[in-house]
Amino acid sequence: MNIRRSHERGVANFGWLHSKHTFSFGHYFDPAHMGFGPLRVINQDQVTPGAGFDTHGHSDMEIISYVVSGALEHKDSIGNGSVIVPGELQRMTAGTGIRHSEYNQSRTEGVEFLQIWIYPEQKGLKPGYEQKAFAPESMTGVFRLIGSRDGSQDSVTIHQDVNLYAARLNGAESVSLDIDPQRGVWVQVVKGSVALNGEALTGGDGAGLENVSQLTFANADNAEVLVFDMKMQA
Repeated sequence: MNIRRSHERGVANFGWLHSKHTFSFGHYFDPAHMGFGPLRVINQDQVTPGAGFDTHGHSDMEIISYVVSGALEHKDSIGNGSVIVPGELQRMTAGTGIRHSEYNQSRTEGVEFLQIWIYPEQKGLKPGYEQKAFAPESMTGVFRLIGSRDGSQDSVTIHQDVNLYAARLNGAESVSLDIDPQRGVWVQVVKGSVALNGEALTGGDGAGLENVSQLTFANADNAEVLVFDMKMQA
């Protein structure tokens, strides 16, 4: 297990945006932290009321937004317009090229979300968009599949061999997730605290694991956790 502590992440503060980068991004560059397998970016973004990212372009990337609090307004060049709130997951396939904007919908409250980039299995995909809501009880005390290569269990489709799970954990009881030891795993603690295979993690901490067959989470205190189970060849 290789733990990436919250305070070790890169930081960008533009006034309207405060962002913490688990991996190299923008002006923050660390050759020791360029991603994990096909997982390239995990940014914890906090945006002030009414502010946001003006229209800009992407290509050949799977871009996922996971809202922690507040409401994120999305518009793109393929005709989508939506608002993402906690309990929902958005996947945008940039493919051959897409332009989009993301704004804090509220004029009074901040929005916090995770911006996640995953390399697709192939370049030149048709740009696409998908957004789904997941009932809180479906991920309380259990890991719920929210993103996958084949869209199984009503999850969002990700064009890469990645299974993305989410859980909300609280209490001393343990919750386990079986893993193929030939695959890699990245665990991101969104908030709260929890012990992963005996190691204490708190909000913002991440951990990369290889050659493991099971993840065990215990002693959780209002924890929200994402698990990326993936083939390691990008």
